[in-house]
Amino acid sequence: MSNNTTTNVKSTEHLVTTYYPLVLVINGTLLNVLILIVLYRPTFRNTKKQPIIHYMRAIAIFDIFMLYGWNLDHYLSSKHGFRLLTYSIATCKIFGFLNYFAGHSSAWLRVFMCFDRYISASRLRRPWCSRQKGVLIIISCIIILVTLFNFHFLIFACFYRPNGTIDPNAQLYQIYPLWDNINLGVYNCIPFILMVIFNSGVFIYHLIKRRRVRVIQQSQIQHRAISITLVITTFLFLTMTIPATIVAAFFATAPPTDLAKILDSILYTYHLTSFPLYLITFKEFRWEFIKMITCKNNNRRIVPTQVVIAIARTPNQL
Repeated sequence: MSNNTTTNVKSTEHLVTTYYPLVLVINGTLLNVLILIVLYRPTFRNTKKQPIIHYMRAIAIFDIFMLYGWNLDHYLSSKHGFRLLTYSIATCKIFGFLNYFAGHSSAWLRVFMCFDRYISASRLRRPWCSRQKGVLIIISCIIILVTLFNFHFLIFACFYRPNGTIDPNAQLYQIYPLWDNINLGVYNCIPFILMVIFNSGVFIYHLIKRRRVRVIQQSQIQHRAISITLVITTFLFLTMTIPATIVAAFFATAPPTDLAKILDSILYTYHLTSFPLYLITFKEFRWEFIKMITCKNNNRRIVPTQVVIAIARTPNQL
């Protein structure tokens, strides 16, 4: 009886670790494509007033890419007995590069999205980096720098061993686990610290400066809702991505276990969370999505309105 129970548990674990990555690929692609469709509808087309929409669109794209690296390899290796990372020299180079490029880009886009919220909240007028042109420049710089940072995969990685199999390392140096250790800092630790700093800055600013008298330009997109979304995203980033990256960095030479695969699946699940978060916390996104699925046309665009925030005067103002 005990042996049958153990066998059933192992069989269930194998089914979950085999097919869940495929579920992530399908659902993650659909949900992130839905984000792009909603964010390109009329309500969100006036990106001059809300440049942060560019970050949200870019993150959705890289979250899709993220699911087609190691995550897809987990399914292919368990179900079909091969991995893209060792299938051919071409797939080895491309997917070796993609595994890190997509993750680094997604993480740093989130960092600068938090930075944009901090800048928008703490300044009366937007600086250049928080305007549409500045945001597009920042996104382009992130993509270029991350590409250059991981470009060595496309040049040096992957070679044939004497027995004819493919080694995903480089002949000149050992990529793994070196790059897994670097990935822990570049993908997890540094972005998480910066996201916490910027989100804390937004919270402290609203807490201390909320009584300042000023006239501000405020879009109908609720800044508070976006800030709440970013706080939740930062917390999920900590709990869902760091454990798997730590395991990859410090236990890279150990044979892959079901626990490691489960932690990996949790990591990749994080890149599906944007859609439900936007739907729950971002009212304009939710309304636009409902109008889209109910086939209601909406030609209303976001137009900034003047909002006057009044406070009691200080003795110097009397």
